Amino acid sequence: MLILLAAFMVVPCALPLLVRRIGAKAFIVAALLPIAALVHAILQSGVVFAGGEVTEIYHWIPALEISLSMRMDVLGWLMTLVVSGVGALVLIYCAWYFEGKTEGLALFASVLLAFAGAMYGLVLTDDLVVLVMFWEITSILSYLLIGYYHNRSASRRAALQALLVTTLGGLVMFIGIVMLIIQSGTTVMSDMLANPPHGTPTSIALVLILVGVLSKSAIFPFHFWLPGAMAAPTPVSAYLHAAAMVKAGIYLLARFAPTFADDPVWRPTIITLGVLTMLLGGIQSLRETDLKRILAFGTVSQLGMLSVVLGFGTRDALLAGLALLLGHALFKSALFLVVGIIDRQLGTRDVTELSGLGRQAPVLAVSSFIAVACMVGLPPTIGFVGKEGMLGAFLYEAEGGSGWGWVALLGVSLGSIVTAAYGARFLWGAFFTKRDAAGVTIPPTPWPDPPIGFLFAPVVLSALSLIAGLCATPIDHVLQQYARTAPAASAGVAAPEHAAHLALWHGLEPALFISAGAIVLGLGLFWLTRRTGWDRAGRVLPFTANDAYTAVQHGIDRASVLVTTVFQRGSLPIYVGTIFIVFVAAEVPALLASPSWRGDLSAWHSPVQIVVAPIMIIAGLIAVRARKRYSGVVLVSVTGLGMVVLFATMGAPDLALTQVLVETVTLVAFSLVLRRIPARMGDRHASVWRVPRAVIGAAVGLTLAAIAIVATDARQFRPVSDDFARLAYEIGHGKNVVNVALVDLRGWDTMGELSVLVLAATGVASLVFVTDRTDLLSRLRAVPKAPSRRARLRPMQETDTGSISIVRPGETAGPRAWLVGGGTLDPRSRSMMLEVIVRILFHTIIVVSIFLLFAGHNMPGGGFAGGLVAGMALVMRYIAGGPYELGAAAPTDAGRLLGSGMLIAVGTAVVPLFFGQSPLTSTFWEAEIPVIGHVEFATSTIFDIGVYLVVIGLVLDVLRSLGAEVDRQTHELTRQGVSAS
Repeated sequence: MLILLAAFMVVPCALPLLVRRIGAKAFIVAALLPIAALVHAILQSGVVFAGGEVTEIYHWIPALEISLSMRMDVLGWLMTLVVSGVGALVLIYCAWYFEGKTEGLALFASVLLAFAGAMYGLVLTDDLVVLVMFWEITSILSYLLIGYYHNRSASRRAALQALLVTTLGGLVMFIGIVMLIIQSGTTVMSDMLANPPHGTPTSIALVLILVGVLSKSAIFPFHFWLPGAMAAPTPVSAYLHAAAMVKAGIYLLARFAPTFADDPVWRPTIITLGVLTMLLGGIQSLRETDLKRILAFGTVSQLGMLSVVLGFGTRDALLAGLALLLGHALFKSALFLVVGIIDRQLGTRDVTELSGLGRQAPVLAVSSFIAVACMVGLPPTIGFVGKEGMLGAFLYEAEGGSGWGWVALLGVSLGSIVTAAYGARFLWGAFFTKRDAAGVTIPPTPWPDPPIGFLFAPVVLSALSLIAGLCATPIDHVLQQYARTAPAASAGVAAPEHAAHLALWHGLEPALFISAGAIVLGLGLFWLTRRTGWDRAGRVLPFTANDAYTAVQHGIDRASVLVTTVFQRGSLPIYVGTIFIVFVAAEVPALLASPSWRGDLSAWHSPVQIVVAPIMIIAGLIAVRARKRYSGVVLVSVTGLGMVVLFATMGAPDLALTQVLVETVTLVAFSLVLRRIPARMGDRHASVWRVPRAVIGAAVGLTLAAIAIVATDARQFRPVSDDFARLAYEIGHGKNVVNVALVDLRGWDTMGELSVLVLAATGVASLVFVTDRTDLLSRLRAVPKAPSRRARLRPMQETDTGSISIVRPGETAGPRAWLVGGGTLDPRSRSMMLEVIVRILFHTIIVVSIFLLFAGHNMPGGGFAGGLVAGMALVMRYIAGGPYELGAAAPTDAGRLLGSGMLIAVGTAVVPLFFGQSPLTSTFWEAEIPVIGHVEFATSTIFDIGVYLVVIGLVLDVLRSLGAEVDRQTHELTRQGVSAS
C-alpha cells in the first residue's frame, strides 16, 4: 500500500510528458495505476473476508508520533474498491472525452491521477494527522480540477467557492481532531476508536469534526458548492462529486459512527441536517433543465440520505448504509458519464433541446435505466437491497421507541419519493420523445453514434450495480464484519433478536411496501410537476444558500474595504505609530502586573562599553534632529557599528561580522531608495504632530528598556543554550556554536527566516516592478565574443532607446573599459580608479565569501555572512559600472537564486525523512585524503549553501529593483521629458 501511495505521488509528475507525446490516450496508461490499486485490494480480500486487517506502517515523524500507517479493514477495503475502480474507469473514459483537445490537458491528467492517490491515502490511513493532510490535499486538487476551464468566469468562481467552503470546514475539523488527539493521547485512529474519550470536550470536538464532514460532503448548510462545481468537466463530476471527494465526509461518518453515534450531539445533528439536505436537493432537482444539474442536486439529496443512514450508527443501519454507498458510487458515476457522452456528442445538456434519444442510443438508454433503477431502489439492483435494509433498520428503531428513528424513517421515506420523481425526470429529459406547448411531437434530435470505447465506462458501472444486487448474499457476508463493530441498537432501544442481513428477498415486509409506495408516489409527483408546470416556475424561496454565501462574501469584501480605508491610508508614520502604540499598550500592563521587578544591573562589563555606548547614544540623538535624510541614515548606522564593536570585544566575532555586513548592505539599500526621495526632510511634506511622535518614541524606548531589565533577571530555569557548546560539537560536529545552532540545532528557525527573506525580496521587487517582473535591463544580452579583441560599449546616452550599442572590430570607439558596463555610464559619473579597484578585488571577495561559507562550521562565518560578502561584491560592481555591469556580474534572475537556495534548504530538511530520521538531521563524514590531509564534512553545510544562495538572491533582488530598475525608470522619464520638450 505504501508503494502504491508513493507511485501515486511520482507517476502524476511524469504524466504530462506522456500526454504531450500521445495526447488523450495517455489517460489509458494513467488508469493502470488505479487498476493496480484495485487488483491489490482484491488480492487482500481473503484476509479482509476472514475478519483480518492488512496494515503497513512507516514512522514518518517519530518525535510527534506521526506515521504513514495504512490499515485496510472492511470499510477501507470497500472504499479502496470504489476509489480505485471508479477512478480507473473515469480515466479510461477521459481518453475519448478529451480526444482532440490539448490545452491544459497535461496538467489536468496529472492532477486527476494525483487526486485518486490522495483519496487512496485518505481512506486507508490510520493516522488522524495524515488523514487531515490528505483531506486538504483533495480540496486543493479539486480546486484545480473544477477550475479546468480557467478562461470561464463560472469555472473560476465555482472552483474558488468549493475551495473556500471545504477548506474552511477542514480547518474547523482539524481543531476537533486535535482536541480528540489531546483527550485520547494518540494520533492512531484505530486506537482512539477502540478506547474513545467521553464528556463535554469530546462532544465539542465531534461538532467541529462534523463541520468538516458536512462541508466536504455538501450537506446543508454547505450543500450549495456542489451544484456550482458542475462547471468542471464531466469526468471530474463523475469521479469527485459522485464516487470520491464527496464520499470523504461520508467515509469519516462511517468510521466514527460505531463509536460516537450515542454521543448527545451526534444523531440530532446528522439526522436533522441529512433529512433537510435530502429533501432540499431532491426538490430542486425537479426544477432543473440541465441534465448535469439534475444529477448534481440529486447527488446532494443522496448524500443527505447516506449521512442519515451511516450517521445513525446502529448495526443494521451501517450494514444498509455501506450497500447504499457502493450503489451510489456506481449508479451516480454512470449517470454523470452518460451526460458527458450526450454533451460531447450534441453540445447540449438541456432537456428542452433533447428528444427521442432513447431509440437512437439504446445502449446508453439501457445503461441509464439500470442506473436510475438502482438509484430509486428497484430490484434486483444493489440500490434495492440497501434501501430495503435502511427502511427496515429505521422501522425497527421507530417501533422500539426511538424518536430519532421516527425522524429518520419519515425523512428517508419522503426523500425516496422525491428520488423516484427526479429519477423519472432525468430519464424523460434525456431519452424520451417530447412535445411542444401545442402538443406537437418534437422531431428526434440527430444523434451521432459515439465510439464504442466511449460507452465502456458507463456500461460497466451500470452492469456492476446490477451484478452487486444479484450478489447481495456474499456482499452481506463481508459487510457484516464492519456492522458488528457498532451497537445493535441505539440507546434506549432493545437489541433485535436476529441481526439484519442483505438479500434480494425478505418476504412481504413493511419495508418492501414503504419502498414500493415511495416509487409509485414519486412517479405521480413527477407527473404532477409536469402537468402543473411547477417544474418551470420561479423560485420557491426568495433566497438560496448560494445567495447567503454571496452576501457573506460581499459583506467581507465591503468590511475589508472599510478597514483598509481607515487604517491603510498610505502613511508610513501612521503604520509605524500604530504598531508602536499597540506594542506599548500590550507590554506596559504586563510589566505593571508583575509582582516583583528584579534587575541585576552593572554599569559596564568592559572599558570599551564606556567609550562606545555614549557615542551610540549621541548618534541616536543627533539622528533625531538631522534635517537631511542621508545624514539621518548614516547616524543610525553609527549605532549599528557601535554594536559591532561591542560584539567583537565581548567574544562574539560571528555576530560582529554579520552585524557589520548587515549595516553595510542596509546603508546601500537606503542610499538606493533615497535617490527618489527629496534630500531634505520636510521639503514636500513637513513633519506634523511632532510632540505625539516624540511621546510615542520615548514610550517605546522606555518600554524596551524595562523589558530588557526585567527579562535579564526573570529566568527561573537553566537556559537550553547552556548546552549548545557541547551539542554543537557532539551533534553538529562543529566548533562555531552560532553557525551550528543556525543550521543544525535550530535549523527550523533558520528555515522560517529564509522564508521571510524570500517574501521580503518578492515584496520589494513587486513594489518596483509594477507590471512586469521580467528584468531585461540588467541582463547583458548583446556582448559577443570577438575573436581578436573584446567588443566595446558606447555610452548609454548616445542611443535613443537606452539599449547597449556594440562596437564591432574596426569601428571607432572610446577608451577601453576596465569593467564591461563602465562604458554605459555618463562620463561625469565614471571613476576609473573605482573600476580598476573593483576589477582587481571582485573575484578575491567572492573567494573570501566562499571561504566564509565552508569555514563557518568551525570558524567565524557561515552561509549568511558569506552571502552578505558576495552581495557586497555585487554592490561594488553595480556602483562602479551601473546596472549593465550588475547584469554582467550576475547574469541570472534573482528569483532563481532565491528559489534554488530555498529548494536546497528544504531538500536538506526532507532527505533525512527517507532514512527514518527527523527533518534536518545531519550526518558527518571524515577522511584522510592524500596531499590535502584530514577532511571533515557535515551535511548541515548543504543547508548553509541554501542560506548562502538565498542571501545573495536577496541582495541581488534589492540591487535589481531599487537600483537597476529605478535607474531605468529614471532614464525613461528623463527621455520622455526631453522628447516632450
